[in-house]
Amino acid sequence: MNHDNLYGYIPSLAAGIIFIILFSGTTFFHAFQLTKARCWYFIPFVVGGVFQIIGYICRVIARHSLSSVPIYAMQSVLILLAPPLYAASIYMVLGRTVTYLNAEDLSLVRIRWMTKIFVSGDVFSFFLQSAGGGLMASSNTSTRQTGSNVVIGGLVVQLLFFGFFVVVAAIFHSRIEKNPTSKSQGERLSTRGQGWRQRNWVTILLALYVVSALILIRSIFRLIEYKGGFDGYIMTHEAFGYIFDALLMFIAMVVMNVYHPAVILGDGKGGGIQNSEYGDAVRL
Repeated sequence: MNHDNLYGYIPSLAAGIIFIILFSGTTFFHAFQLTKARCWYFIPFVVGGVFQIIGYICRVIARHSLSSVPIYAMQSVLILLAPPLYAASIYMVLGRTVTYLNAEDLSLVRIRWMTKIFVSGDVFSFFLQSAGGGLMASSNTSTRQTGSNVVIGGLVVQLLFFGFFVVVAAIFHSRIEKNPTSKSQGERLSTRGQGWRQRNWVTILLALYVVSALILIRSIFRLIEYKGGFDGYIMTHEAFGYIFDALLMFIAMVVMNVYHPAVILGDGKGGGIQNSEYGDAVRL
C-alpha cells in the first residue's frame, strides 16, 4: 500500500465536479419537495444526497491531498453511507403505501413491524459500514483490511434485508393486483389515460423497484470491490466507482424526484396531495 497515495490513483477533477453539480441539483429539488409536502419520512433520502455532495467535494480536494487520512475517511464513509439512507426512506414508503391502500391484510409483513424490521436492519448495516469505513482510513495495512472486512459484513447485511424487502414488495404487488381494494381500484380508474404523467400507487411501487434494483447493483459492486482488496483492479481504477456507484445513485435520486411518493401519499399520515399546484411542482 502506497501511504503517499491512499487511493491508488489520482482522483478525477472533472468527474468529481460533474457529480457535485448533479447531486446538488437533485438533492436541492428533493429538499424542496420534502418541505413542500412535509413528508418527513423522506428526510433520510435527502440526507443521503447531502452525504454524496460532501463526499465528492472531498474527492475533489483529495486530488491535492492524496495522503490525507481525514479527507480519505470523509469521502469514503460519506459516499459509502448514502445508499443505506436512501433505503431507510424506501422502506418507510412501502409501509405507508400499504396503509394508504387499506391493504394491511395483503402484506407479507405486518405494517406495525415492517418499518421497524427493515429500518433496524438498515441501521445495523449503516453502523457496520460506518465503523468499517473509519477503520479503512488508517495508514496501518492490517487495520485497513479489518475495516474492509467490516464493510463487507455491512454490505452483506444490507443486501439480505434489501433482498427480503423486494420480495415483500413484489408479493404485496401481486396480491393487490389479484385482490384490489376499493382504494387501489378507484385510484387506477381515476388516473387512466394520463400517459407518462400518470401518478398512482402503481407508479410508486415501480419507482421503488427501480431504485431498489439500482441500490442492489451498487451494493453488489461494492461487495466485489472490497473483496478484491485495496490493490485489486476495481479498487485502483476510479472509473468503476463512478459508473457503478455515483451514476446509479444519481439515477436513483432522479427517479424519486420524478415519481415522488408525496404526490400520492402526501405527508404519509392521511392520504395524497390534493393541491394541484403542489402536484405540478413535484411532478417537475
